[in-house]
Amino acid sequence: MTRKWLRWMPAAAVPAFIAAAALAGSVPASAGDPLPAKTPEEVLALVAQHAAPSLSGTLEQTSQIGLPELPKTGPSTGNDAASALELLSGPHTARVFMDGPRNVRVQVLDRLAERNAVRNGDQVWLYSSKDNTATHLTLPADAGQHKDFSQFKHPGAGTDRVMPTPEELAVRLLAAADPTTEIAVLPEVTVAGRAAYNLMITPRTEGTLIGSVAIAVDGQSGLPLSVELKARGQAEPAFKLAFTSLSFQTPDASLFAFSPPPGATVKEIEVPAHGTESRPGHATESGAVPDAAVPGSRDPDTGHPRPTVTGTGWESVVEFPASPGSAGAGAMVSNDPLLQQATVAVPGGRLFSTAVVNVLLTDDGRVFAGSVPAERLLTAAAAR
Repeated sequence: MTRKWLRWMPAAAVPAFIAAAALAGSVPASAGDPLPAKTPEEVLALVAQHAAPSLSGTLEQTSQIGLPELPKTGPSTGNDAASALELLSGPHTARVFMDGPRNVRVQVLDRLAERNAVRNGDQVWLYSSKDNTATHLTLPADAGQHKDFSQFKHPGAGTDRVMPTPEELAVRLLAAADPTTEIAVLPEVTVAGRAAYNLMITPRTEGTLIGSVAIAVDGQSGLPLSVELKARGQAEPAFKLAFTSLSFQTPDASLFAFSPPPGATVKEIEVPAHGTESRPGHATESGAVPDAAVPGSRDPDTGHPRPTVTGTGWESVVEFPASPGSAGAGAMVSNDPLLQQATVAVPGGRLFSTAVVNVLLTDDGRVFAGSVPAERLLTAAAAR
């Protein structure tokens, strides 16, 4: 399974932190002090305008998307397929520490191991205690305020993935909302002891597997505290990620000063600066970002064709072209016992199917992914 697909897997399965205005406050409203009423537009503005806070918290993830629970000891094969499948299945716990956008640490606590992603200014470390391996990279000066660790994944990094945060998932899911999406504010909820607006997002199209998304938005700071994803036709959440404890006190600076343990295998990765070469894309606050939908665009790091996106909103399908020398579905599956267990044979390839996302691995090495019915992926593959 290609690393390109896995970089997109979180957005496709359970769809980058955002930063803007000052944090509105840090004292939660009490249970007897209801939040001021807000419209959906006002709650969305609250999310969009909050700044990267200082916080410490514990995250709990539960998943009922149709995958068997895999051992939480960190994938033994050391590949991205195992890491992604393991994180998508079963419960997980993580500790999160932030001191603004440039100091971030996420620790995924497995039964017998721990995964860490640490940013300290322009220094980023990705570490797995399972095999005592680390990846280190130095961010370029134009890296801006981004905190999403998925942007630091690099071909050859070889480090297990870490959990996202409710903020990360909320931003990605909100990006899928289009004019056909129904957005409402339900009665407030309490998450990690804080009063929160309950933002309910419901796709009106039947062309998606997503039934609804509930995002709990902290009533004072605007920080997303939890995300619940329901599959179409199901009453119970297929996926939930939520803070179970949260403090807006500034974490100790030593938490961001990571050094690999003695004997660790360390891989150094060079990250090219944005704008070092001319390529199609769109502008962001930190530079030009290549657009996945531009035909013929290639990844400057790998030279491989970039993915293309067809459809819009909840019905989007991402296609990852076959890389030179890449194996087809049969070879990928035969070389990975986890994929043998998680996929089924379909015309033209193998299908990885869950309640909220489908992924098609074709015999010619292409990959199609989306929160859409499997038939839509098969049709997309046959059309190209």
